Amino acid sequence: MNTVELIRKKREGLNLTENELNFLIAGYTKKEIPDYQFSAFLMAAFLKGMNKEETALLTKAMLYSGIVVDLSSIEGFKIDKHSTGGVGDKTSLILAPIVAAAGLKVPMISGRGLGHTGGTLDKLESIPGFRTDLNLSKYKFVLKKCGAVLIGQTKEIAPADKLIYSLRDVTATVESIPLITASIMSKKLAEGIDGLVFDIKTGSGAFMRKEKDAKTLAQSLISTAKAFDKKVIGFITDMNQPLGNYIGNWFEIYESIKVLQGEQVDDLNEVTFNLSGAMIYLGGKAKSIQEGIQISKELIRNGKAFEKFVEMVKLQGGDISLIKNPEKYPKAKIHEKVFADKAGYLNTVDCYEIGMAALELGAGRKTMNDKLDYKAGIIFHSKIGDKIKKGDLIAELFTDKKEVVESTKKRILSSIAVSKEKVSSPKLIKQILV
Repeated sequence: MNTVELIRKKREGLNLTENELNFLIAGYTKKEIPDYQFSAFLMAAFLKGMNKEETALLTKAMLYSGIVVDLSSIEGFKIDKHSTGGVGDKTSLILAPIVAAAGLKVPMISGRGLGHTGGTLDKLESIPGFRTDLNLSKYKFVLKKCGAVLIGQTKEIAPADKLIYSLRDVTATVESIPLITASIMSKKLAEGIDGLVFDIKTGSGAFMRKEKDAKTLAQSLISTAKAFDKKVIGFITDMNQPLGNYIGNWFEIYESIKVLQGEQVDDLNEVTFNLSGAMIYLGGKAKSIQEGIQISKELIRNGKAFEKFVEMVKLQGGDISLIKNPEKYPKAKIHEKVFADKAGYLNTVDCYEIGMAALELGAGRKTMNDKLDYKAGIIFHSKIGDKIKKGDLIAELFTDKKEVVESTKKRILSSIAVSKEKVSSPKLIKQILV
């Protein structure tokens, strides 16, 4: 086959065959096709799109660029959850132990944060000693032993995705729904799962700000999962304000511990229990999502979900004394408060700006090589619809970087809008797709 001809074919809006896509992916992975040609293909795919069948075939080619983990030796239904990311989105940390405690297996291969969104791996690595770089035999061992494991992408899993993603990042082709779908699904399918629940965020803190774009991505992911005979449910959830109150790596571990110990954080609990309920339902441990939600609540109430979290942390090398006594974690040098400068009802939050404020404090990265400060973060107290008086505490900032405090306080105040009229809180679960 001729790479130039395949680029031209896609440029003209024609569909590529399975053999043609296999040729392109294998050629690029083996470095037989140079970056400049593959960049041209990505731009052609970005501009002309790919249909459902092409998207599934691209996913398949990327999936089989590496190994697909065989979990057949481990009993039980294997299920994962994928979120498109947001600010304060710590649901994976809570639902993995819940679903494992319900008797299912949860093999999770997660990512790092970049830009305004946090990454599950970074959060877990804020626990001293916690290993996210387990090899595949250790990955299987932990999964078999406690029912849940959370690691990063290994060299063996979907190597094409790692190469292609870094190229998309520098060629302005990140926002293509077929390319996003193939990237997500090639990694998820490689885990060896039987089912998958999607949490597609929409709003000011999401990559898909418009609900219609979130729905298009959800439908693409669902149809691709079904093409591989996986059980699947998709949720479109609100990301117009931080989820929960704590933002930052250890901060989100802390809030997750509190929820697993029974603390009620209304928005975080609602989203997490819907996702875990759907996972329990897909895995055959409940007759409906609603029953799965009730099982999730019971596993929090009886302490089994928290026990499972402690077991998983211990098996992955983490210091469980800090899980049992989170208040003993080292504190940031600076603790500043942000107070409301006007009265009224909290109308809108620019959630992207809150995420960027946390990044400036040291909780996120501007580049992949930036070092994180696990102690840095924000406690954001207010929710859309809350009545606020002038001087009320809006947020607390934690950092070792004195030079960013004043600009971050201003950034947070400018990210919220207050109105005189009463405001309804946003609907958290916007749509459920199957």
